[in-house]
Order: sequence, then C-alpha cells, then structure tokens
Amino acid sequence: MVNLIVTCYTIAFIFLVVSCIRIYRKVPKDNREFMDPLSPGLKLIWPFVRIVAFYISENLSVDYLERISKKLQISGLSYIMTAEQYFAIRVLSTLFSLGLTIFCGLLLDNLETNYLIFAAFFGYFLPVLTLNDLRKKRQGQIVKSLPVYLDYLTMAIEAGLNMTGALSQAVDRGPAGPLRIELEKVIRDMRAGMSRAQSFRNMADRVQITEVNSLVSALAQAERTGASLGQTLRIQSDQRRVERFQRAEKKALEAPVKLVFPLVIFIFPVTFMILAFPIAMKFMYEL
Repeated sequence: MVNLIVTCYTIAFIFLVVSCIRIYRKVPKDNREFMDPLSPGLKLIWPFVRIVAFYISENLSVDYLERISKKLQISGLSYIMTAEQYFAIRVLSTLFSLGLTIFCGLLLDNLETNYLIFAAFFGYFLPVLTLNDLRKKRQGQIVKSLPVYLDYLTMAIEAGLNMTGALSQAVDRGPAGPLRIELEKVIRDMRAGMSRAQSFRNMADRVQITEVNSLVSALAQAERTGASLGQTLRIQSDQRRVERFQRAEKKALEAPVKLVFPLVIFIFPVTFMILAFPIAMKFMYEL
C-alpha cells in the first residue's frame, strides 16, 4: 500500500514537472537586446514574470496598459520591463504575500481571513508604492542636476556652438544620472531630423517635471521670437538655482516640525524615565 502511494506521488510529480516545462516552452523568448539589464532580484523571478505576463496579457485593457507604460516611462523603467510584465510582478507579489501569510498563520496556528485580505491588498499595491518612490527619486535627481547642465549649455552656446553641439558637450562633461540619459535621447531625436522644440517637448513628456516644462517653454519662445539662447539659458539656470535654494530652506524650516513626533514619542519618555529612576529609588529607600 505504501509503495502504491509513493508511486502515485512520483507519477503526479513527474506530470507536474512535464506540464510546467510545456507551459514555459510556450512562452516566447524575451528579447532584451535593446533593454537595460535586470537587477539580481528581478533575475530570480523573471521566468515566472514572463509566464504570467504571457498568459494574462490578452485580458488586460489597452487603456490600462497605456497608463502603466506612461508611469514606467516617467519612473525610468520603460527599458527594463513592459506594462504586461509590471502587472505580472503585481500578481506575483500578491501570491507571495498570501503564501507567506498562510505559512506564518499555520506555524502560529492562527490563520484568519482578515490577515489574508490585508496580505493580498499589501502585496498587490506594494509594486505601486515602489514605482512611485522610484519616480520621485528620479525626478529629484533630474531637478538637482538641471542647473549644472544649464551652465554647460550656456557656456557652450555663448562660445559659438549650436544647440546640438552644446548638448553633446553638456552630456560629455555633465554628471551621470537620468538627466544625461534624457538629453542623449534629445540629441538622437534632433540628429534623426526632429525639430529642436519637438525633441525637448518629448523630453518634458517623458519626465513630467515643472522645471523641465518651464525650460522647454522658454526655449520654444526664444526660438519663435529670435531671442538669444545663451541669455535664455542663463536666466533659466539662475532661476533653477534660486528654486533649489528655496527648497533647501523650506526643508530646513520643516525639520523642527518633523522632529516633534519622534521627540514626544521616543526621546522624552526615556529622558523622563532616566531622570525619575534615581528619585524614585531614593524615595523608596527612605521609606
């Protein structure tokens, strides 16, 4: 009887492995020739991401995929994954969160439906929070390095170079980061025959930053009116520096307010306990 059960389990396991191999073989190969390399964490789960993305991509609406593609582009992940693969990561995150909750619940012998609902909700929206954090980080890096690139552009244009040459000099000498990548795309668009204004508008659409939108509008107005590009860029550079100083000053003024909560909750009680302990001990011994 035991041998029969073992044989059945072995056959079932073999059929499971064969089925998984057939399912994986039906998934088309992932062509990443023009894509950015995956992080070590994504490499571990990428085969599962491909499977889920392949089998659910037909059920996703076009509007949803377009919105996700736009968010991936703003976050700088459009050259790492597609919208279908991003949704697959959300599905896998939900399954992993549910599995971890079930495992912990069985170990603690306390598995409740509320925990499962919360785990599914958390796992499904965790990639969204991560994507928003990446978007804010990338936009912050662009805003931080924008005055430096504007200085390089101003010096190059005032030295007699055209916009394409000035952008090339700025990209070669500017700090590494997402803004350099975006300016390289602008250079490629301009060399491909796209107008300067349209190339910068495309960059503004990709990054969705107020400072970049202001720069693009100023360059377009200078091109229409025939104003000096060097003077326009210098004004933009000075304005970006003033705004950066104002943001730093605002954060410095907000710091005391943000410190009130940890002071009241963590530091003040411990301080009072340290000061009150000798007094309490002395009072107890005197009694």
